[in-house]
Formats: sequence, C-alpha cells, structure tokens
Amino acid sequence: MIYHVVPLGEWNAGPDQPYAPASLAEEGFVHCSPDEETTLTIVNTFYRTAPRPLLALLLDEDRLTATCAWEAAVPAPPPGVAENTLFPHVFGPINRDAVERVLEVRWDEDGRATGLEDVD
Repeated sequence: MIYHVVPLGEWNAGPDQPYAPASLAEEGFVHCSPDEETTLTIVNTFYRTAPRPLLALLLDEDRLTATCAWEAAVPAPPPGVAENTLFPHVFGPINRDAVERVLEVRWDEDGRATGLEDVD
C-alpha cells in the first residue's frame, strides 16, 4: 500500500471520475508516501494549514492504472525522513478502485498530525 494525502473536499469533488490533484498538472505526477510514519511527517511539514478534514488514501499499487515509480525526493526529503527514502510517484490520475481504504488524519491540541484512523 502507498499513501496519498488529500483534503476531504478535493477527494469528494468528482466522485465519479479518477482523482487528479493539482500536482499532476503542475509536476506530472501525484505525490505519495511509502508508509504511515512518512505520511505523518509529510502532513506535519506541508499540510498543517490544509483544509480539514484531511484524508490519507491507501492505494493498492497493483490496482493503479497509471504508472507508479519509486523515486528520491528532490531536492531532499523533509526533515525527519531518511535521506535514502524513495517516494512513490503516480504518473496519471488515481483510479478510485485502487483506493483500498480511506483514513482521516488525527491531530493533537498543538495542531500536529499524530495518527491515521478509519473513516466511518
């Protein structure tokens, strides 16, 4: 499983279409993370002020219709992520049937992401 972070409003914007975040048009791929720990670090680095609720999509890499490549972060991974960590980049929209689970980011009283929990 690979992880992709998205605000609920963006995820729900086109429920009958493949999901294509802005990064796909801007950078040519959808940013993903390899595991929960890295995902939480990414959330705390880049998504603390993102609209909430914030979701983490668990994607079954084998069910993706777009190519997924594991690549190094450029120029470097965020603080707290090992230098040798490879990140899954999906080179096309996310087909919704590749989403195995949808989790919601849990926050502490200081506004830091502390975990992921199943969406009811």
